[in-house]
Amino acid sequence: MTSDTALGGAPAGLRRVAAAALIGTAIEFYDFFIYGTAAALVFGRVFFPGLGATGALLAAFSVYAAAFLARPLGAVLFGHFGDRLGRKTTLVVSLLLMGVSTAAVGLLPGYGQWGVWAPVLLTVLRLCQGIGLGGEWGGAALLLAEYAPPGRRGRYGGYLQLGPCAGFFLATAAFLALAEWLPERAFLAWGWRLPFLASVLLVGVGLFVRLRIAETPVFREQRDRARVPVLEVLREHRRPVLLGGGALMVGYGLFYLTTTYALAYATTELGLARTLVLALLLAGTVVMAGSVWWSADAGDRWGRRRVLQLATLLGALWSVALFPLLETGRTALVALALVTAMALLGAMLGPMAAYLPELFPTRVRYTGAALTYNLGGVVGGATAPLVATRLTAAYGTAQPVGWYLAGLGALSLVCLLALPETRGRVLTGRPVPIPAPAGPGAPQRS
Repeated sequence: MTSDTALGGAPAGLRRVAAAALIGTAIEFYDFFIYGTAAALVFGRVFFPGLGATGALLAAFSVYAAAFLARPLGAVLFGHFGDRLGRKTTLVVSLLLMGVSTAAVGLLPGYGQWGVWAPVLLTVLRLCQGIGLGGEWGGAALLLAEYAPPGRRGRYGGYLQLGPCAGFFLATAAFLALAEWLPERAFLAWGWRLPFLASVLLVGVGLFVRLRIAETPVFREQRDRARVPVLEVLREHRRPVLLGGGALMVGYGLFYLTTTYALAYATTELGLARTLVLALLLAGTVVMAGSVWWSADAGDRWGRRRVLQLATLLGALWSVALFPLLETGRTALVALALVTAMALLGAMLGPMAAYLPELFPTRVRYTGAALTYNLGGVVGGATAPLVATRLTAAYGTAQPVGWYLAGLGALSLVCLLALPETRGRVLTGRPVPIPAPAGPGAPQRS
């Protein structure tokens, strides 16, 4: 009996796996996103006082970027054990690491109490967050991809991609509620800590759900395990890793520039109310979730690469309009800028949970998918807020940031053109080949 046949007879089991992937990923991304919101709103003043407004924001975003640099390490570490020992146990450990690190940030004294040790420990905890999230997405994507039937793999992968939407919604809603209910002094003194401490309860829920699922049938049937998965991936599957990471750059950049950098810029430089911008981002998250669901399903019907190419092209074009609309300061135009950006982002995210696992064979699928996903974040997620802050300081406007983001979109589109279509592929045997471009100087097949 094939795994797909088994699934057809046990839809309740597949629904349980989808719920476990959605809830666990939502919690992990909630933990990851609350740092970005706190970095934009308070961390410069709490952990980096005396650096000036721009210097403090750059310092907070630098620590923010450290997690993205750690995410490929998490992908390699958790991918190794996920490909060797199984997906389920690895996902439980990644959830625990993220939860403990996040709660510890909520207990960390500021610079006024611990001096330089406060930002040092903040950096260490942020690195731990990055390692934990680096192992999360790939394993959760594999849970769904290896359980779901080929013809519905995109739709079930959409459950996973709703996790970041739910995590960001929870994080934004938490800070919006605190901004509404607490005076500024209380928010800076202790209010910002509450979303971090709440992670303890959320992780408990995630563990309860994840401990009830079984290992994937595809992994159980795979007897030939890679001894060192990362070496095999780098030796035999470099091109899908690099091209897939490149395809993700603009999605990461669009998300973190829209949510983290735009939040800081709109509230500090443009003078918009913190509650207004958070409320608009909250609305954008709902639209993004709908876009994720549409594009995940469209990937099953029309092909994953085709949907991704269209979304990436539109995202690159919208990037040029994003910051000019934001700088008008008019509520309707600011809402249009942010909500449209998040809708296009959702269209980029939807097919990815099915697409990346389909690029790699079972024996190295965890490492390959996780490493690809997190490499895209190094350029698109880690550096984008830092580059944006520098560009805005240099030119006195954020409009050049949009052109930078459009450039990332062009590079991502080129990478997608070099990747294959994988819709309907059975997740056993050899990976889908990626043809090398013809012509002199073209990259050779790995």
